[in-house]
Amino acid sequence: MRRLLVPSASLWWGLQESFLNPALAFLLVGLFDATAGEVGAVLAAYNASGFVAALVVPAWADRRGDYVLPMAASGVLTLTLAGVLALVTSLPPAVVALVLLGGPAGVGPALLFAHLKHAGAGPERIVRTRAVFSAAYVGGPPVATLLLGHGVHWLLAAVAVVAVLNVATTVQLRTGVPAGVPEPAAAQRVPRRGTALVSVAFVATAAANSAAVSVMSLFVTQRLGLDVVWAGIVLGVSAGLEIPALLVVGRLTRRFGDLALVASGCVAGTVYYAGVVLVDGPAGLLALQVLNAWFFAVTIGVGMTLFQRIVPRPGLAVGIFSNVRRVGQVLAGPVVALGSATALGYGAVYAAGSVLTVVALAAVVVSGRVVPELSAR
Repeated sequence: MRRLLVPSASLWWGLQESFLNPALAFLLVGLFDATAGEVGAVLAAYNASGFVAALVVPAWADRRGDYVLPMAASGVLTLTLAGVLALVTSLPPAVVALVLLGGPAGVGPALLFAHLKHAGAGPERIVRTRAVFSAAYVGGPPVATLLLGHGVHWLLAAVAVVAVLNVATTVQLRTGVPAGVPEPAAAQRVPRRGTALVSVAFVATAAANSAAVSVMSLFVTQRLGLDVVWAGIVLGVSAGLEIPALLVVGRLTRRFGDLALVASGCVAGTVYYAGVVLVDGPAGLLALQVLNAWFFAVTIGVGMTLFQRIVPRPGLAVGIFSNVRRVGQVLAGPVVALGSATALGYGAVYAAGSVLTVVALAAVVVSGRVVPELSAR
């Protein structure tokens, strides 16, 4: 049973995030009749809170050498947030709850991976654990949609139940590494220019991925002339392929350096986005998801372990990695706006994604030459 504890924790944290985040805009409209402008403003404030919390909370955990206590607190905050959203009747207190409770509550998954690093887990185990987290995202959004069909309070009740399971599982993790034990494997000291180049690469990959996912429904219906259900099929196939891809990536970390694997992901991403521009039917689009799954698995799985190598503290490492991806997701907005305004229509977003992955590949190659230690296995 002890061997199942970490995978269980990853599954519950994945379900909590996949239940709440994709459905948050719907919750705001369903519970408080929020307008489109209000939803945008609330989500911006919520994401800003998450950005700050992803740096502050893990850094505090690093100083204490204890990631389990703040992880459990994140679960308690999620439970409290679900209760507040279910009880309040107007938007202002809901916004306050999302900013003060929701931002810190969202740090739980990052703290889990920081705890694993602190406990001495190697890259393969960390990537395998991330695969379980991704598995939750395959089932989480469809279940959340089903619950929303019965009413928004059903979804909040499910979030609360998962939060309780999170707290219960997290508390059991405390027996793994006592507070105050120093990190067994120190991160490499990498010059700032190396860290900056790696960050540029992952901002670019996150922007490409976020923009592409955002417009898939529009691309399928307006560019390919297919029913919108194909967008769900394509994204579902990609999500399903990400899990075995992550497991393969985890095994390959034994044989290849992080930068070599990230470079392979960037190449796969470049070919994928360029290929999407050229496809003219669902068969080609589905076939290309193999490349997309590899691209995402590498950037998520190896990206996390790479930042844990180059940032001295495990909590701060995963916090920075999370925020680097957030910056990329913010940049995805202009990519969508600029790309969809061209003659290619929404296909231009994928063309832009191909350019972004080339930029990421260039940053990876240069970082390996500037800081040769990053190329080591």
